[in-house]
Amino acid sequence: MESFYLEEPSISRKNEAIEYINEHYQYNSNINGSGTLHRYLDNYEEWLKFLKNLNSKEGASKYGWVPSKTYYLIREQDNKIIGMINIRLELNERLKQHGGHIGYGIRPTERKKGYNKINLYLGLVVCHEYGIEEVYLDADELNPASWRTMEALGGVLVEKYNDEDMLVRKYSIKVEESLEKYKNIYSKYISKQNKLVLKK
Repeated sequence: MESFYLEEPSISRKNEAIEYINEHYQYNSNINGSGTLHRYLDNYEEWLKFLKNLNSKEGASKYGWVPSKTYYLIREQDNKIIGMINIRLELNERLKQHGGHIGYGIRPTERKKGYNKINLYLGLVVCHEYGIEEVYLDADELNPASWRTMEALGGVLVEKYNDEDMLVRKYSIKVEESLEKYKNIYSKYISKQNKLVLKK
C-alpha cells in the first residue's frame, strides 16, 4: 500500500520542486496550493525565506499576508513530490469572503488516483495541531475534482457566489469531526515518517 507524508519545503527539494511546477506549465494546468512557488522559480532560496516569514503573524504582516504553512505531499515509496498544500492559520476579511483556509493541488500526471483526499486529510491534521476547529475552502463550480474532494472529507456547502465570471462553491469542514469520521479510510495511508501525530 502506498503511504504519504507532509514535508516542509527545504533546499534539498529545490530541483524536484521546480520540476513539479514546470509540469503544470507543460500540461497547461492551474497551479494551486503552492504557496506562490511558481513566482520564485528563478530564486527558490528566496521563496524559502518568504515561507519562513509566513510562519509567524509578525513575519506575514510584512507582506500584508496572514500566517500560513506550506507543505509538499511526498509519496514514501519513490520519495516523490505528488502534491502541495497551503494552510492559512487564520483568516482576514478578504479570505473569509474568498479563498478560505486551504489551497491544495496534485501534479497533473498523478491525478485521478484519490491522492488529493489524502493531501486534504493530512492538511486537516495540521489544522488540528494549530487549534483550528473549522476550515473554509473554495472551489470553482467547473472544478468538480476539487469540491468533491472537500465533500469526501465531510465538506458542507455553505454558499455559491460569483467571482468575476466564475461560479464558486464555498465549503466548511469541522476539523476534529472529519479526522475522526474518516480516520479508518485515510490514516492507513499516512507514512510513519509523518511528524504530525493524530489525536487518539
